[in-house]
Amino acid sequence: MNKTIEDAVRKAISEAPERRFSESVDLAINLHNIDMSQPANRVDEEIILPHGRGRSAKVAVFASGETALMAQRAGADLVISPDELGELGDDKKRARKIADEYTYFIAETSLMPTIGKKLGPILGKRGKMPLPLPPNVDITPIIKRQRNLVRVRSRDRLTFHMAVGSREMEVQKIAENVEAVTTKLEQALKDGKQNLKSVYVKTTMGPAIKVI
Repeated sequence: MNKTIEDAVRKAISEAPERRFSESVDLAINLHNIDMSQPANRVDEEIILPHGRGRSAKVAVFASGETALMAQRAGADLVISPDELGELGDDKKRARKIADEYTYFIAETSLMPTIGKKLGPILGKRGKMPLPLPPNVDITPIIKRQRNLVRVRSRDRLTFHMAVGSREMEVQKIAENVEAVTTKLEQALKDGKQNLKSVYVKTTMGPAIKVI
């Protein structure tokens, strides 16, 4: 374990005033020496946090029949039937609300063309187009994986943020989550660690503490 990361997480939590709600622990990452106008230089990675997010990401599933039942049994937060999908396409306000409320989406492959047509502009803008689910694939482990997943997307920006835990988690576990993210980023960036200008950790309402 990187002691510097653990010390930064501990300081971020200890210096943050107590709040009346459960705060997340977030990373703020700043890049440099890289041209983000070039799509090849942009970051778009999915990272499994070794100790989860502290609170599960909300997962919605577009499915019908047996797959819909499996998704419900697996604990999906929302299951949207083909009929409801059609209704969402006509109710943009509700569609935007669902797109903002749920972190990840999964959809039967057969529904993907309809989703693209009816909800593509809404979900695509948010980077939330569904993960396609092929026929006869067990959705249970996929939902479990999505709950502990963070997606790191820089797009054309040099600064971006993500949650890596909650204040109630053990400091060491949060630090290991942070290390998983920074290690993956170094592997994904064009010049590795040289492209990381700075990394800060903070609670939702607390001060930012420098990690790198």
